[in-house]
Amino acid sequence: MADITRRFGWRHLRGAPTAHVRHHRSGRLVHDGPGLSFWYRSLTAALSEVPVDDRELAMTFHARTSDFQDVAVQATVTYRVVDPAIAAARLDFSIDPDTGAWRGTPLEQLGSLLTETAQQHALDVLARTSLASALVDGVAAVRERIAGGLAAEPRLPATGIEVVAVRVVALRPEPEVERALRTPAREQIQQDADKATYERRAVAVEREHAIAENELASQIELARREEQLVDQRGTNARREAEEHAAADAVRAGAEAARTVRLAEAEATRALRLAEAEATRKVRLAGAEAQAEREVGAARAEAQAAWLRVHADVDVSTLHALTGTRLAENLPRIDSVTVSPDVLTGLLAKLGNPDAGDER
Repeated sequence: MADITRRFGWRHLRGAPTAHVRHHRSGRLVHDGPGLSFWYRSLTAALSEVPVDDRELAMTFHARTSDFQDVAVQATVTYRVVDPAIAAARLDFSIDPDTGAWRGTPLEQLGSLLTETAQQHALDVLARTSLASALVDGVAAVRERIAGGLAAEPRLPATGIEVVAVRVVALRPEPEVERALRTPAREQIQQDADKATYERRAVAVEREHAIAENELASQIELARREEQLVDQRGTNARREAEEHAAADAVRAGAEAARTVRLAEAEATRALRLAEAEATRKVRLAGAEAQAEREVGAARAEAQAAWLRVHADVDVSTLHALTGTRLAENLPRIDSVTVSPDVLTGLLAKLGNPDAGDER
């Protein structure tokens, strides 16, 4: 719809690039083209706006097949206005000069024309086709027939209309018929599904059986290998015990030989020590005997010399020496108490030594 504004009794129209505007004033064409923008007076202007963009028309209609079954046809027709002047002359595309709204319903008229024409050709082709064939190949046949019929329709070029494309979305029977038609297919699908399920179960059972056999074979092989492993372990243990025994025997022999050698060496060393000790004792005994003999001889010689010396000494001198020796050998005397009697006798003896000798 064109954008119309008001200014001081004048009107300004601003069209879209996809809208072809025709402006007549006093029966004379003043403006003609898409995307126009101009000023005009509403009392003297006659305006038409024709859309020139591609438009899609969705249609749904019912048809009857050759076996008297009702089907619903869903289709879409894409068209455009290629000659806006002819379209504006054949259909009412005039707009209100104050609001820019269409005075009539030209697009609805075009839709009715296209729908009725397409429906006519679709009914013609479906009336000679059974329901099963229509559901299988009817979409392509109906599309080709509608496209050919619209292209050959003389009224469309006379109106300035061109059909760009035709699409048939679906051909659908009545719900009861559709369910009846679906039943055999569903049963067949269910049978196929059941068969596939049974086959899958059979395959699963076979696989489980094969898996069980493989597991049993694996267990048997494992048991056999375990038996071999036990035998090998026993052999290894026996061999290890024999090697240990041989090593222990060699070690014991070596230890015995070493013990014998140590014992022999110890005996030899003890014998040598005993011989050396005996020799040392013999030598020591001889040395001691010789020393004792020499000491005895020296003592005897000293005694003899002492006797020879004292033989010529006076008796009083000997007495003095004896007292001296006695004093040397006596224990230590801290104090001596001399009574008058003892002192008188000693003094008397000292004063008269001859009297003592006589007694």
